[in-house]
Amino acid sequence: MGETIAALSVPLVVSLAGLLMLFGKQDYFSAFIQGATDGLKTLVRLLPTLCALLVAVSMLSASGAVELISRLLSPVASLIGLPTELLPFLLTRAFSGSASTAAFTDLLSHVGADSLAGLCASVIFGSSDTLVYILSVYFSSVGIRKTRHAFPCALATMLFCIFFSCFLCRLWFF
Repeated sequence: MGETIAALSVPLVVSLAGLLMLFGKQDYFSAFIQGATDGLKTLVRLLPTLCALLVAVSMLSASGAVELISRLLSPVASLIGLPTELLPFLLTRAFSGSASTAAFTDLLSHVGADSLAGLCASVIFGSSDTLVYILSVYFSSVGIRKTRHAFPCALATMLFCIFFSCFLCRLWFF
């Protein structure tokens, strides 16, 4: 019964919106067209930012820099109690959702979902987002140019969340 309701909810909402546009007292269709036009203008403004971000992430992944940085940071990570297996995931999480998803999947296939690294990665993956992508896309979409303090604050918050997630996983599961 619940699956039937869920399957019918989207077509029902779309149909109701269409009927409202056709038979409503206001000109909803013109408002829809205006919204779509504004959305396309925003897309055109965001396209250079998105292209630059995608090229940078692809270059970072293809160059092997993530693995090199992970190897360089692994002694420091193990010294502060961070599972070293998390490093490739953490390095890509700040920049790209798809790259971090691939790193997350690779991490789980190598260490398992019930390991400390797997649990920490799961908590971080479920409670964080891509830092550089969010800042660049959201700020450029509304035309904010002065972002001097946004990145350091967001990075500090992300680092705190990483360490707090690992702390909670150690506390609750190990």
